[in-house]
Amino acid sequence: MLFICSQNRLRSPTAEQVFSSHPGIEVASAGLDYGAETLVTPELVRWAELIFVMEESHRAHLSFKFKAYLHHKQVVCLDIPDNYEFMDPVLVQLLQAKVTRFLPSVMSVTATERPER
Repeated sequence: MLFICSQNRLRSPTAEQVFSSHPGIEVASAGLDYGAETLVTPELVRWAELIFVMEESHRAHLSFKFKAYLHHKQVVCLDIPDNYEFMDPVLVQLLQAKVTRFLPSVMSVTATERPER
């Protein structure tokens, strides 16, 4: 699973940390903006079985920049605005409520090793 936001400083790293210990899945996070801690790459998009974006603008940016790598990829918008700090308890609750329903189908797939950042 790949979690994407703008800067990869607050929302997507929180999601990565929340779901990193979930059995049977590999998790990564990245950002779409040039100043992101970890920038989205074609390798990360190719690697991800399931991609979560925090906002619709992220989906549009991802589709524009990485269209060639998104064939047969499920991209889910979580509609989580940039109003939270890293590991904010409200953000953690939102992520758990919105992402958990996608876990069983992901868990049935054998995890593949995530590419180096």
